[in-house]
Amino acid sequence: MQVPAAFQYETATSVEHAVELLARYGPEARVVAGGHSLLPMMKLRLAQPEALIDINGLGELALIQVDGHDLAVGAMVRHAELLASPVVGEHFPILRDAERVIADPLVRNRGTVGGSLCQADPSEDLSAAFSALRATLVVQGLGGRRTIGIREFFLGPYETALNEAELLVEIRVPIRSHASAYRKVERRVGDWAVVAAGAVLEISGGVITEAGIGLTAVGAPRFVSEQAEDFLRGGRPDDEGFAEAGRIAAQECRPTADQRGPVDYKRHLAGELTTRALRVAAARAQGQEA
Repeated sequence: MQVPAAFQYETATSVEHAVELLARYGPEARVVAGGHSLLPMMKLRLAQPEALIDINGLGELALIQVDGHDLAVGAMVRHAELLASPVVGEHFPILRDAERVIADPLVRNRGTVGGSLCQADPSEDLSAAFSALRATLVVQGLGGRRTIGIREFFLGPYETALNEAELLVEIRVPIRSHASAYRKVERRVGDWAVVAAGAVLEISGGVITEAGIGLTAVGAPRFVSEQAEDFLRGGRPDDEGFAEAGRIAAQECRPTADQRGPVDYKRHLAGELTTRALRVAAARAQGQEA
């Protein structure tokens, strides 16, 4: 029988209350939102928090809205809500693409965007998608709020830049004139990625002025391929450049062999999926849905 160890349970009534509870219980406290990652780990006793802080009642963290020139996504927004959002679909197809292939409807109806990012799982789809978009994370602690660039947020597998008694409250993404796409290979529908890649392109006058390349499940530093991004800037959005960017991304990542495949296979997929995501993003930039 899989039974969690004993723990204290607290329900937060506000963001400030949640932060106070985290400070009270110390480093062995954990926040529970959707719980799809944390609770299985507790049942296996891979995680044994002394206290769970339930933030499901914090409706102020469950909003999707345009704030100035940014899309603001609350940390408690469910995957299904992000997928269904018209403003997300209009401005950030990469997020819509990624959400379509995350787990299954049951998980998407309960799991949260903030929980996925804070888990920092090396195979997490949204980590790669938001990293390609260069999102900014807003966190709140006892001293108030601060912002962290998402590429500085991920310190390693299951490790983030959140300090003790800090809570992720919002993800902000600048709304720009860009096109994007996300492509994934999985063993079966709803599975973790074997490899996945996301692409974001800003194109002006037939030249790529900015690029974002997100990679998941292949050990890419901070979920991105900066070398491929550097290569793309200033180039033309054509198949030759996209294929070379894919090759660079494949060489930059550091996949490991596991039950999902050997290193060479994953590296090949990283390159191929990067190229495909770039092609789809470029097609969307021309008004061609793909």
